[in-house]
Amino acid sequence: MAGRGILTSFLAVALAVGPSTAAAAAPPVAEPCSPPRGGSQVGESWGQRRLAFTGVWPLTQGEGVTVALIDSGVDTRHPQVRVARSIDLTGTGTLDCVGHGTAVAGIIAGADMKQIPFVGVAPKARLISIKQTNSERGDVSLLVQAIRQAADLGAKVMNISIQTSDQPDLKNAVDYALAKDVVIVAAAGNLHQGDGTPAAIFPAAYPGVLSVGSAGPDGRRTDFSNAATPVSVLAPGADITSTWPGAAYRQDLEGTSYAAPYVAGVAALVRSRHPELDNVRVRRRIELTADGASGAGTGGGMVNPLLAVSEILPSEVVAIAPKQPGALPPGVVTKARPPDQKAIDISVGVAVIAACAAALVTALGLVIPLGRRRNWKPGRTELQSTGKP
Repeated sequence: MAGRGILTSFLAVALAVGPSTAAAAAPPVAEPCSPPRGGSQVGESWGQRRLAFTGVWPLTQGEGVTVALIDSGVDTRHPQVRVARSIDLTGTGTLDCVGHGTAVAGIIAGADMKQIPFVGVAPKARLISIKQTNSERGDVSLLVQAIRQAADLGAKVMNISIQTSDQPDLKNAVDYALAKDVVIVAAAGNLHQGDGTPAAIFPAAYPGVLSVGSAGPDGRRTDFSNAATPVSVLAPGADITSTWPGAAYRQDLEGTSYAAPYVAGVAALVRSRHPELDNVRVRRRIELTADGASGAGTGGGMVNPLLAVSEILPSEVVAIAPKQPGALPPGVVTKARPPDQKAIDISVGVAVIAACAAALVTALGLVIPLGRRRNWKPGRTELQSTGKP
């Protein structure tokens, strides 16, 4: 997963400090499992402070979302790493002999424990570990198998901190997972001196994949982050702290492969808070709410967990508006009775008679008093004068 450089079109380009994927099958490693040693000291990394994802936890901690990490396995004996299921495709057991997978797991969903300042982005997400390699290099066919298996197991988010070349089987596997509504998060890849002309790496460069570049403490893209790969967002990828095999920690991790799990954790938060959104809209939401884009290889800028979860996107409100209710079933509403014409005619007649009677009463009320004043005598008729006697 985090490699050592772009080698050839048939060899995997490595992501920082981790295994890459070679096109040819690698035989199982029989040597004792002995990852590099970690330390017992741990602090809150700048990346954790910068993203401030704990501020999202009153809304969601990733509950109900399954995240698959395809990596070098996970040391489940670490107190902060909780894995619901571990799968080994290498034939070497589920232990993490590289350390990379355990670190990725901690960034995604490291448990919140008292007195420990380090924590994962979505601590209540459900993790599935699929071990694709037991060394610094892996097998593309196992990567393809792992992607398909993760999709079939119901993963809603998939972290792939692996880089390799474009291959039909890999593209088909990615399309298969996307069709099953998986948010695929992949590292954009690393460059080192002597790599030559930068080239896009895969699966990060495939359409529909949420590609993640690396940023340093200053918020800018790190020099090793591959800008030739189309980048969706940046995330912390230098001087990273995370869990390590042997109940230990590392505070010096570096690479886009450690930036990717931050975004995978954010994707888990978004999917937990907005289960109605499909993978396309989850990816779009994370891209649109990122901040600080500054040139090639930065995408939308640094991922913003709080905005990704809570922002109201007008276009999205229209897109997810509830469907118009269907017609009510027959018989629910009683039909109106047809009008009774006879009753209408009678009512109209009565109204006319009543109006006439009222007019008559009014007239009598005026005439009778006048007649009494004149003793019922007719009034005099005045002749109009013509001007002559």
